[in-house]
Amino acid sequence: MREIVLDTETTGLDPLRGDRLVEIGCVEMLNRIPTGQNYHVYINPERDMPIEAFNVHGLSAEFLSDKPLFAAVADEFLAFIADSQLVIHNASFDIGFINAELTRLGRTVLGFDRVVDTLALARRRHPGGSNRLDDLCARYGIDLSRRTKHGALLDSELLADVYAELAGGRQAALILDSAEVNAARQAGNASVRQRPVPLPPRISAVEAAAHAAFVASLGEGALWRAYEATEPGAAAAG
Repeated sequence: MREIVLDTETTGLDPLRGDRLVEIGCVEMLNRIPTGQNYHVYINPERDMPIEAFNVHGLSAEFLSDKPLFAAVADEFLAFIADSQLVIHNASFDIGFINAELTRLGRTVLGFDRVVDTLALARRRHPGGSNRLDDLCARYGIDLSRRTKHGALLDSELLADVYAELAGGRQAALILDSAEVNAARQAGNASVRQRPVPLPPRISAVEAAAHAAFVASLGEGALWRAYEATEPGAAAAG
């Protein structure tokens, strides 16, 4: 399943009072694993930057003055997210700003029926605790060293890691059998990968011989005998 983890930065808190988008960051995920395909853009808000907002994200009006208007990037942004599910922390804030910009252009707004709000997920999983993005990263051991200020793309990357943990962890299944791997691939599970060349054994010939001698000393009824019988070359080794 394709999902888009999304975050924005703005000039303030209320799009209905003239605050505007200044940055959008998106991370594509397939089966809750980032694909490496991202979308990121800075946006000229056509207004000043309040000091309170600047202190949060560090984006000045001067820096943004030569960036594209939202109207110029709306099509590529909508094409990137397509009809995928959107994963957003405190979704009403970001969707509110995006929809305000779309409304200015007379475009169809984004529906909340396609949104997963990770803040709501976190509150259900950790009731009574603080569920800010920083706190969730600390809770799940996610590295925050790159985050000196808020940034839409960086925060989306962090949220992708948090979302994977909230949804049950990155490793949904551990498949060791090659037949199961091939079946999962044919079923379209893009998260299943198999090493193209097996890793070489890490035990030496001396260690292997010592192990064989130990197994031989256990007698014919030892469980290791049953395991050896399934291994390639077992007859030659015996």
